[in-house]
This record gives sequence, structure tokens and C-alpha cells, in this order.
Amino acid sequence: MYTFTEETEGDFWEVEALYDLCFAPGREALSSYRLRDGVPKIAELCTVARDADGILAGVIRYWPVRVGGRLVLLLGPVAVHPTRQGEGLGAMLIQVSLERAANLGWERVLLVGDEPYYKRFDFHRIDGVIMPPPTNPDRVLAYETRDGTWDGVRGEVTRAV
Repeated sequence: MYTFTEETEGDFWEVEALYDLCFAPGREALSSYRLRDGVPKIAELCTVARDADGILAGVIRYWPVRVGGRLVLLLGPVAVHPTRQGEGLGAMLIQVSLERAANLGWERVLLVGDEPYYKRFDFHRIDGVIMPPPTNPDRVLAYETRDGTWDGVRGEVTRAV
């Protein structure tokens, strides 16, 4: 049993510690982090999952970016505490936040990840959307909240501000 709430400022250091635990050192050197520098996250989509004792079990964040001048959500990072992995919590965080994004009017979501994992959420590889190097283009995946919202949206991924 998990409670999903919007991430608050009070969660910041606990969330960062979870990211440090789940990801390799140097995670902030990735190109996706350059797209986040100085850009406020989409607070109403950044979600924490806590267990019945209030212990942080997982988190997901979203950031605005532009593709071909169009506003797009960048999903990530998503992390689940190692002691909670395999319970489906990551999938719940993704599903809950994608539904919330659609309800808030977001049409397009982008991420860099493994297609075999994310295709169950209807993410698919997208050609013509260029993440900053050294991103592998085969890992650039797209999701649309309504059919056709990625039609004609191509180009470099840039910071939203």
C-alpha cells in the first residue's frame, strides 16, 4: 500500500538521496540534466510514493522541454528504492503521473530509456527527435496522450526557457 503525493520542497533531500542510491555516480553529467538546468520542474507531476510508515519508496519527476519549438514533457528520472523493486511501484508511478499529465492538458511526453520496459506504457521509439549528445537515438522514446499529437513534431530537444 502506497500513498502518492506531489513532491514538496521538504522532500527534496530525501528524493535526491534516493536518486543517488539508484543511479550511478555522475548521473548529473547526463545530457538530459543539461535540459533541466535552471528550469523549474513541473511540480504537479513530480510524485513521491511513501509506504504506510511514511518511508519514501519511489519518485518520478517531469520537466518541460521543447522539440521543434513545441512544449513537451521530459519524464525522468524515475526511481524505486532497491528494497521495493519488483513490486510494480515504478509502473504505478508512471501510470499515475501519465494520467495526471493528460488531465492537465499535456499532449506529448519524451524520455530516454529502454523500449522493452516502456512500451507497456505505450512509449515508442521516435525518429527525428534529437536529444543532445551523447544520447543513443534508439533510446529516445515518445508517448502521446491523444493519437497524433507527435505528428510533425520533430527537431532538436532544447531547454524550455
